[in-house]
Amino acid sequence: MVLRCVRAYAGSRSLIFLNVALREPYTRLPYDEGALTLAMSQNEQVQQSQAEIENKLCVENLSVFYGNFQAIKNASLQVPANCVMALIGPSGCGKSTFIRAINRMHDLSPGVRIEGKITLDGEDIYAKDVDPVTIRHRIGMVFQRPNPFPKSIFENVVYGPRIHGTHNRKQLMEIAERSLRHAALWDEVKDRLDRSALDLSGGQQQRLCIARVLAVEPEVILMDEPASALDPIATSKIEDLIGELKKDYTVVIVTHSMQQAARISDNTAFFLMGELVEIGSTREIFFKPRDKRTEDYITGRYG
Repeated sequence: MVLRCVRAYAGSRSLIFLNVALREPYTRLPYDEGALTLAMSQNEQVQQSQAEIENKLCVENLSVFYGNFQAIKNASLQVPANCVMALIGPSGCGKSTFIRAINRMHDLSPGVRIEGKITLDGEDIYAKDVDPVTIRHRIGMVFQRPNPFPKSIFENVVYGPRIHGTHNRKQLMEIAERSLRHAALWDEVKDRLDRSALDLSGGQQQRLCIARVLAVEPEVILMDEPASALDPIATSKIEDLIGELKKDYTVVIVTHSMQQAARISDNTAFFLMGELVEIGSTREIFFKPRDKRTEDYITGRYG
């Protein structure tokens, strides 16, 4: 099977639509190479070669069990620093379960068992002497639906720093401004920081949640379908933000949208029924997958 890449436009943003084109072995199609490069990954213009980038996260033979049910089956991958890793696959394949293991959120769920090893900068995050609260400080999480606290915009952003002992008003204001600027929200809320966060639009609430994560200065940001509940304009802003965040952070994002994965990620991992089937550069996964199951998913045979 081969793929045909058709460029379309929504406003000023390129979208990629993938569909089955011909029933023949994978061969190079006579497409416009320049157009494909622009649509697939403008971020590749600044991407270093894989060999030059130090791995921030390493997952080795990870298995996750809910009681007797094995949700993740011996998954192994490496996430380079300052890159965006997209996790794709059909619903229920284990993507969210996988990223929740990365910042030890399963510790909060009774009956969940973790096997294998996850290291952050070479440190085993599941070692007995490692505090899971410290890990969640270093590895932040943004959920599928915006979940602002019923507090002011300002108090939402500085909630984490307060918990960690920062109470000086001037310092908290500096943290709030820096985090909101980094989340591309400052200009929209700077004159109403005392207003309830619940008054913001859905897209603004999600960027506020990202600012709340950034306020504690994590090293890795996990995003579980952060734009799935947002409209196209808000989604565009989140995607632009992710492209900026990777300059300072390592980002792992779960997405059901292959177009989104193609637009924003450097590397992609494909999950199916709890198994990590294939991992590689986003270009390789979408246009030269090694596994037939990956090809079938990308071309829409299932999922």
